[in-house]
Formats: sequence, structure tokens, C-alpha cells
Amino acid sequence: MHVRIGALAVVAALTVAGIAPATASATASATASASSETGAPGDIVSVAPTAFHPLPLQPTNTSAWHITYRSTSATGAPNVVSGTVIVPDDGKKGTRPVVTYAVGTVGLGDRCAPSANFPTGTAVEATLINQVVQKGWAVAVTDYEGLGTPGDHTYAVGRSEGQAMLDAARAAQRLGIAGVGADSPVGIMGYSQGGQASSWAAELHDTYAPELKVAGTVTGGVPADLLKVAAYNDGGIGAGLVLMAATGQNAAFPELHLDTYLNAKGRGYVEYMKKNCVAEGAVAGLFQHISDVTVNNPLDQPDWQARLNSSRLGTKAPDAPVYLYHGGVDELIPYKVGEQLRADWCAKGARVQWKSYPLLGHIGGVTVGALPGANWLADRFAGRAAPGNC
Repeated sequence: MHVRIGALAVVAALTVAGIAPATASATASATASASSETGAPGDIVSVAPTAFHPLPLQPTNTSAWHITYRSTSATGAPNVVSGTVIVPDDGKKGTRPVVTYAVGTVGLGDRCAPSANFPTGTAVEATLINQVVQKGWAVAVTDYEGLGTPGDHTYAVGRSEGQAMLDAARAAQRLGIAGVGADSPVGIMGYSQGGQASSWAAELHDTYAPELKVAGTVTGGVPADLLKVAAYNDGGIGAGLVLMAATGQNAAFPELHLDTYLNAKGRGYVEYMKKNCVAEGAVAGLFQHISDVTVNNPLDQPDWQARLNSSRLGTKAPDAPVYLYHGGVDELIPYKVGEQLRADWCAKGARVQWKSYPLLGHIGGVTVGALPGANWLADRFAGRAAPGNC
């Protein structure tokens, strides 16, 4: 069960943590609704001060808070998700942009959640997130559904991820941080799993969170078609990720009954992966074929195909500009899947700036592409017209 804290407790926590709420009554009102069973997506359930370190022992001039907040599952049920809000202590006055940021695959175990690793400087994308923070922006990093909160992580379930991202931005705006509120422009950023999440957030924005003033989305290495990604990785170095994704789908849609398809080897892998992080999970599943861990391939079944296709991207144009990038020799997410997402969005009238890195693989793509993407987003926050190369 999640601990729900009352309005006065939240105001006290914010004050101790160094946040100056715009008004105590406004914060109390917002958190009072969050403490009820009828709270809205983005309402804060709990907040506590934490620390953000890009690397072990590396200090940053930031304030950070661990939050739990209300969101929505892939099936439309209310849930609670955890995350971290980070703000630079730079003395800036006036309205500050908010970036909602989704990390790439970290694993299925709760100890792998970004919020669990920021205080020790062991979060894998913390240095990239720090690049964003150092631009003077507030950053909200979701842990995703079931990662850091009770229940299994709904890994690779696009709608759940996208909604968690949008609600993280809402939650950051409702914390009462000076200069961060409903008028703050919002950016969306993510790569790999975070690319799936950020792309879903971009597609969902106008229907799920239209009040957010989204200026643009930076998204890369996007697994836009899970069936094609699974086929690409079957028996390869990303084979463990395929089984992790199947586990995530089953967490969101238990009627899929993944356990009935797994053999003893597959069940052992799943139990191991649920307790560990991506490095252990990827190594455990290295070069395994789906046929090695199943008695029947679930991906051949109509119900599994329907659920995987429900996470497919490109069926709707984002309503704000997009910077989309992909490594040309990506060994985990086929380059053609990225190209197809570009084509689908362009065909639907989206404003897309496409950037290809022909010689880069999956990790190289995010390492090289993150800062140009952030610079593109800075231009959107500055009100400059978005380029496009559809």
C-alpha cells in the first residue's frame, strides 16, 4: 500500500526540503485532493527530499525530491507511480521550463529505478540528465509503473509509460516550486525505452494532458514496433530484453498468461529478471531464442499480437514538434523501425526533425545524440520556429 500524506504534511515537507510554495493554501488544496481516493492524474501522493548525483560523490548544485504521484495504467485504471524532480539551485527568477524525462531500460527490479540510484550517483543516464538540469530547467524523471512501487513493472507498455511521463510533468508543476507551475513550458525527452515512452507522451498529449504547454519532444532509438523489435533480437544480444518485454506486457495484461507459454528455463529467467537490473537480465538472456524458453511462442498468438500492436507508434501525429534520432547500425532497435516512425508521423502532418547517425549503434546514439536534442529543445523553449525535414 502507498502511504497517503495530508496537505499540512506535504506543506511541511516542502518547507523543510527548501521549496517555497506559491501559497500554503494552494499547496494544501492540491495535496488534499491527492490524499483522497478520487485524486486526479498528476496529483502528488507523497514527497520527500532526496539527492541527485550524476556520478558517485559528484556534487551538483541542485535540489531534488522523491515523489509518488497519481497516473493511469494502460487499461485506464488509476495507479501510483514514483519519480524524482530535480531543480538547479541557480537563483533564476521567473518561469522555468519543465522537462519530463524517461530513461532507457534499467531492469525490472525495484532497486533499478532511477530514483533509487540518483542519491548514490549510479543511475545510468544521470550524466545525460545533468546536461538538461544544467540548462536551468526543472526535470521530472518517472520511474514508470511498477518500478519503485508495488507490483511488476509494465516494461515496454507504451500507453502506461507515456501517461506516467505526462503525469510526472503535472506533478512537478504541482509541487509548489518557485517558477515551476502551470505556465511552465514543457519538454519531453527519452531514448530507447525512454524513446518509446516519450513518443507515446507526444502522441497522447492533446488527449490526455492538453493543459500542459508542450514545446517539443526529443526522442531517439525508439522501439516503435515491438513485434519487429522482438524478431530482430530473437537469438541475439538483445534476446533478454525480449523476455523482459513479454514480462512487462503480462504485468499490464495478466490475461495473456505468460506463464503458460514458458518452459522451466523461461520461468527461471523471468523470476531472476524481476529481481535484477538490465545488465544481469541481458546477460542471462544473451543469445537465447524464444523457442529456447517457451513451449509455445506467445508472439504467434492473436491476443499477444494485439497487445503488442497496441503499443505501436506512428498511428497518430504528435501535436508539437519532434526531434527524432536513431543510430544507423543500432544493434537493438532496427534502424528501419526508426525510419518508419518518421515516415508515419510525417505522413500524418507532424513537424519532425529527423537525425540519422549512420555509424552509431544503440549506446552511441544516445551518447552523441542527447545534447543536440537538448539544444533543439532549448530553441523551442526560446520560441524559435521548429525546423523539419519530412
